Amino acid sequence: MMTTHVNERVQKCRNALRRAGLRPVQIWVPDTRRPGFAEECHRQSRLAAQADRADTDLMEFLDDALDDLDE
Repeated sequence: MMTTHVNERVQKCRNALRRAGLRPVQIWVPDTRRPGFAEECHRQSRLAAQADRADTDLMEFLDDALDDLDE
């Protein structure tokens, strides 16, 4: 049966990765195909940019870092 063969190959690969000291993890990430995703990204980006502009300490830090790169 073909699925058994595929399942065996997958299990063999997973076992090899475990022997190499790795472990599987599952992460959930936003679905970029979801309606409204791009708009929400733009909204959050605008909020972050506004907060950055209002943070004078951050702006001074970034300017100092840029000056260090120029020297």
